[in-house]
Amino acid sequence: MDNAFAAFIIIGILILAGKFIRRRLAFLRRLFLPSSIIAGLLALLLGPQGIGRISGINGMWTEAILEVWSKLPGILISVVFAALFLGKSLPGIKKIWSKAGPMVAHGQTMAWGQYVVGISLAMFVLVPVWDSSPLAGALIEIGFEGGHGTAAGLGNTFRELGFSDGADMALGLATIGVIMGVLLGTMAINWAVWKQYIAPPGRSPQDEEAMAEHETREKNEADDLRDKAIEPLSFHWGLVGSSIGLGWLLLKGLIWIENALLTPLGWPELFRHVPLFPLAMIGGVAVQSLGDRLGYAKLIDRQLMNRISGSSLDILIVAAMGALSLDAIGANTGPFLLLATGGILWNIFGFAILARLMFPRDWVPNGLANFGQGMGMTVIGLLLIRMSDPQNRSGAMEAFGYKQLLFEPIVGGGLFTAISLPLIYQFGPGPVLAGVTALMTAWLIGGLWLVRRRKSS
Repeated sequence: MDNAFAAFIIIGILILAGKFIRRRLAFLRRLFLPSSIIAGLLALLLGPQGIGRISGINGMWTEAILEVWSKLPGILISVVFAALFLGKSLPGIKKIWSKAGPMVAHGQTMAWGQYVVGISLAMFVLVPVWDSSPLAGALIEIGFEGGHGTAAGLGNTFRELGFSDGADMALGLATIGVIMGVLLGTMAINWAVWKQYIAPPGRSPQDEEAMAEHETREKNEADDLRDKAIEPLSFHWGLVGSSIGLGWLLLKGLIWIENALLTPLGWPELFRHVPLFPLAMIGGVAVQSLGDRLGYAKLIDRQLMNRISGSSLDILIVAAMGALSLDAIGANTGPFLLLATGGILWNIFGFAILARLMFPRDWVPNGLANFGQGMGMTVIGLLLIRMSDPQNRSGAMEAFGYKQLLFEPIVGGGLFTAISLPLIYQFGPGPVLAGVTALMTAWLIGGLWLVRRRKSS
């Protein structure tokens, strides 16, 4: 118990230190690195993988502290995903497609393409040259599109399937993705301004007035919601807990069906290796949908739900990075660098080539949205939209928000991201590569067809 308290106290101190360092060092702010990642890097440097290597001891953290940290991601990731859609209106698929069809098609093409690139590299290079696990083929999508939370949340799945180094490699890829996403995204914006694809970032007085009016309206609406809520924090935690509970029941039901009905017919065990967090997200959608029907959805404050999710993600990132093993990355330097390079080049191709083809207009801000998310996290996509289109004249911000409703339940930490490792383990990389290639091609063709239809109309 004392070790658990100490582990949380240290994380709190590290987060404060990360915030202080970020405020003091301008280049970190220009990189838009979250304080939690800075705190996680600090935890790594002060642990056995940092000063521990120099001093020959365990660094500043005991084995008991590291053990607590290693268990936190698997718990907190369910909180993050359960809160993902709570407090959001859930429009129908027809409305989402009409508002964000090209954004959905482009984002799905890029996500499935990360599997195509990763599994191809695993089959034709990593396994023959370095004798890597075929599961390495899923690392690009897990680390880049999924991000730190997904990478850490799948740690137990990696270990159960005999590829424990995969969790550390995925976290390393997630860190590279965030940094390179900001750097390359900023370079792309400057290039687009130079090529006159977009106007130089800036706001007219009329734009400033409109933005101020919009922010004031949003704040007033949020205040109205808070006034309606009863015991806001406990009420919202109750909704998160209910969502996780529904997800747990759903997962147990799928495991029972698999064991009782499918396994006797020769079906391999898949759901036993699926973590809870994607099912917790589905539970959150169910709780939100029920709230829309029963009327309690109007009491949900989306901003407060974001704080619950955000604080859980901060703690998760610090704990996961503090317990990260650089030995695993060092032992797989060649595969790690090849996967990182392949993922970055695919995302650049997705922005520079596919975005031009799949967006009928304003391809730069729309393409940068999916590029940013594909490199590491949703917030990078939002950041690049604001940098390239600060007045949101393109509508990319709204389309990007709608897109998440058809995106995150599946890839980028969704159900397929969680089940991709058991699929490769049970069926081998070949059939999975065929499946993801078919899905990528279908989304690409569908997106190109949609663009032609919208241009003709």
